[in-house]
Amino acid sequence: MPAGEIRYASPPPTMVDSSCDDDAWVWTQIKAEARRDAESEPALASYLYSTILSHPSLERSLAFHLGNKLCSSTLLSTLLYDLFLNAFTSDPSLRAAAVADLRAARERDPACLSYSHCLLNYKGFLACQAHRVAHRLWQQSRRPLALALHSRIADVFAVDIHPAAKIGKGILFDHATGVVVGETAVIGNNVSILHHVTLGGTGKMGGDRHPKIGDGVLIGAGATILGNVKIGEGAKIGAGSVVLIDVPARTTAVGNPARLVGGKEKPSKHEDVPGESMDHTSFISEWSDYII
Repeated sequence: MPAGEIRYASPPPTMVDSSCDDDAWVWTQIKAEARRDAESEPALASYLYSTILSHPSLERSLAFHLGNKLCSSTLLSTLLYDLFLNAFTSDPSLRAAAVADLRAARERDPACLSYSHCLLNYKGFLACQAHRVAHRLWQQSRRPLALALHSRIADVFAVDIHPAAKIGKGILFDHATGVVVGETAVIGNNVSILHHVTLGGTGKMGGDRHPKIGDGVLIGAGATILGNVKIGEGAKIGAGSVVLIDVPARTTAVGNPARLVGGKEKPSKHEDVPGESMDHTSFISEWSDYII
């Protein structure tokens, strides 16, 4: 076994059947990684102890870390810790979503060295977990607090997700800087979104006005999707594209304005799930107009 590698404490992640066992397995891995890192880098030992090793559960560790990340002189870390911990412990779906997001980062991003690295350092992951709590507050009609938390998330992580927006699980916000998600947007499960992506509206009219992103979608860096349009399950949006109309399932839209690879009448379709495979460029060989 290579030096520094963590040996699985139980069968590999894909072999774990129970969601409860899966959650426990991931937390065990995080603690093992933190112990390894504390031993190899003593300068981080105190930090790793306070954020991970001193806590009995993932939800307590995550609540502590988010509270310290998002606190300010007037929004105290103790208040935020209680807020996050109450949400994570009273709503099991939040913990399950956090574990699914940790897995998404670890499996889809080759730069993600470990689960603990994602938990501590991936601002896209942290912003998404904090948003879920803000969304819960919004649903409970605690909207001033939801908006205050939303503001802190945007300030600290440079990720602006309206607390009313609905987000599934298994989400990867890769790099995450500059991501904007509007009030009535919906993001499905197992979606991957890169930096500087906007899911926005088209004007000042109210109502349902933001994009609906299906399961397994991949949205490339700098893409802009505007209006109440549907991006079908397993679709792929190329980097820098501007999408203003629906994109069918399993197709690829690229350009400004975006057009379907293969043409509108018979667009090329792929079989994989790009939100999981992270395949950004396979369409190029099929796109006859592509010139370099």
